[in-house]
Amino acid sequence: MAYIHQVKYYECDRMGVTHHSNYVRFMEEARIDLLDRLGYGFEKMEAEGIVSPVVNLSCNYRKPTTFKDDIEIEVSVSEVSVFKITLSYTMKVLGETVFTGSSVHCFTKDGKALKIGERFPDLLPSKD
Repeated sequence: MAYIHQVKYYECDRMGVTHHSNYVRFMEEARIDLLDRLGYGFEKMEAEGIVSPVVNLSCNYRKPTTFKDDIEIEVSVSEVSVFKITLSYTMKVLGETVFTGSSVHCFTKDGKALKIGERFPDLLPSKD
């Protein structure tokens, strides 16, 4: 299920184009939505003392977006290692890709890295 973000006026620069820094926020919104749907909401994780820092970001700006554009954001798990997870993002407006990117995360508790497959098995790609 895609997450939808409608571009706000304040997210645009003087040229009327969505400022590039906002796409990182859009990635976060979509990631939080995905984790909520999987039952790993930030409130739940933080209540358990778990944090999920971003360790790497990649952004590819393909076409500009503007005020009031509805950006459809698909986020999926693209890679999982023992301690890190990579999420891929595709953002579209009216079916046209405007952005692709990825973010790499780990999960820690009390300063120690958690093994993703043990603690968050639903984040692992299904083996059909």
